[in-house]
Amino acid sequence: MPYDVLPFAMPRTLKSQPLGALEPTLPDMSAYGLLYFQIEITNTWYGNIQLKNRKQINNGGVMKLKNIILMATAGLLSQWAVAGDLTLSSKTIAPNATLTNEQVFKGFGCSGENVSPDLTWTPGPEGTKSYAVTVYDPDAPTGSGWWHWVVYDIPADVTALAKGAGVLDSEALPAGTKQARTDFGSHAFGGACPPAGDKPHRYVFTVFALKTETLGVPDDATAALIGFMINANTLGSSSFTAFYGR
Repeated sequence: MPYDVLPFAMPRTLKSQPLGALEPTLPDMSAYGLLYFQIEITNTWYGNIQLKNRKQINNGGVMKLKNIILMATAGLLSQWAVAGDLTLSSKTIAPNATLTNEQVFKGFGCSGENVSPDLTWTPGPEGTKSYAVTVYDPDAPTGSGWWHWVVYDIPADVTALAKGAGVLDSEALPAGTKQARTDFGSHAFGGACPPAGDKPHRYVFTVFALKTETLGVPDDATAALIGFMINANTLGSSSFTAFYGR
């Protein structure tokens, strides 16, 4: 039996997942005599899990192996489907696009307009009581990245932030919404400003659906503390990434 093919329907949220994201979730197959296996995901609407052997496959273990992988795949698909229900988008910034001068910081050697972009998301999963939005640069040479915007306690009936809403003491944010202190030191949006000569940095825009109405953190809480509370209360999230270098 040279190989066996297990077909499955693949949602949009799965086809962009790297192979490495799947491998750690699969159980140890050594008990079933499988000496080599490969998971192959195509970049189309459907994919195949192909089991290939270089020496031999214990035929009695093949059906058990198929069942294990099908169960693991079903679990992964259900998790990604839930996450896929929450989708973040922007009219100002397309995913994988380069930020314009409008979203660049004014200061630190940069001369941008420092305007926060519009952001819109689909409603979160059942049980969502608030949202949080973050903008994060994982490539900043700090050892801990750089927080450009942290917005939290966004009411559950809100699914958008207006362009330019990220100013200090903003009146354009929904009632009750708070902005945390960013790594620029202000409670407002801070645009991109990577070191000159660096390769383009990644700017990750994320919305989180939370199971609590408020995070209950001090007004001067760090972005790290707020990030901890966000992750402790997350029901789902959605992100897109943009780039900027100078």
